[in-house]
Amino acid sequence: MSASGANVLIQDLEDFTPPPRRDEARALAAALFARWHAAGASVCARINSLHEDGPLDLSHVVPAKPDFIAYPKAATAHDMRELDRAITAAEEQAGLVPGNIGILPVCETALGVINVREIAAASPRIRYALLGAEDLAADLMAERSREAVELDHARRGFVLECRAVRIEPIDPPYTFSDAEGAAQEARYSRRLGYRAKSLVRPDHTAAILAALIPGEAEKAHARRLVEAFETARARGEERVLVDGLWVEVPAYLNAKRLLREP
Repeated sequence: MSASGANVLIQDLEDFTPPPRRDEARALAAALFARWHAAGASVCARINSLHEDGPLDLSHVVPAKPDFIAYPKAATAHDMRELDRAITAAEEQAGLVPGNIGILPVCETALGVINVREIAAASPRIRYALLGAEDLAADLMAERSREAVELDHARRGFVLECRAVRIEPIDPPYTFSDAEGAAQEARYSRRLGYRAKSLVRPDHTAAILAALIPGEAEKAHARRLVEAFETARARGEERVLVDGLWVEVPAYLNAKRLLREP
C-alpha cells in the first residue's frame, strides 16, 4: 500500500476487516501508521459506528496519531458532534493535544448526501467529505454499473453542496477491476469539479493520479488563456476570444488556478 503512490492511506476497520480479525487489525495500527507516515502519506483510520465497535477502534488508533478518522454512513450533524467528542476524549486519554485529528465523513446513504452541509458545519475537524458508491447505490435501490449513471445525480449534487460550505469533496471509488475505467471516471469527476478521488485497488492509483493532475497540454492551454486575457485587459478590453471561447474573468481565474496545481 505505501508503495502505491496514493496521497492518503486508510486502515479500514469497518467493512474491509471481518469482525473476527478486528482485534488483530487494531493491534497493527501503531506500526502501520508509522510506516505510512515515513513513506510520506497522510494516514486515515476508518472506524465502525460509535454504537458498535467505534469506541474500541478509537482507543487503539488515536494513540497511533492518524491524520483523519473516517466515519462510515455519516448521516447527521449529531453523528459528527458525537464523534468529535469521542475523538477529543481519546486524544486526552492518549496525552495528545485535542483537535489535531480531522474527521472525514463518508456520506454513503441518501440521508448523508442531502445532509452534507449540516454535517460539515458540525465540527471544525471536518475539511473534507467522501461520497460513497456501493452503500449509496444499495440505499438508492439502484443497479450498480461501470457507467455509474445511478450515482450521477448524487455526484453532481455532492460537489455543489461541499463547495458551498468550503470543504473538499472526494469522489467515490471505482469498484470495478479495470484501471482504464477508473481513469475515465476520474476524468469525468474532475470535469464536475472534484480534485480528489478515493480508490479500493492500489493498482488504480497511477491511472487516477494521471487523470486528476493537469497534463502539459492542459497547462499550455491555460497559459494561453491567461496571457491572452491579460493582454486584452491591458488594451482596455473586457474579454478575449481563444479557441472559440470568450474568456472572461471567471475563465481567467480558473486557468490561473489550474496553473497553481502540481
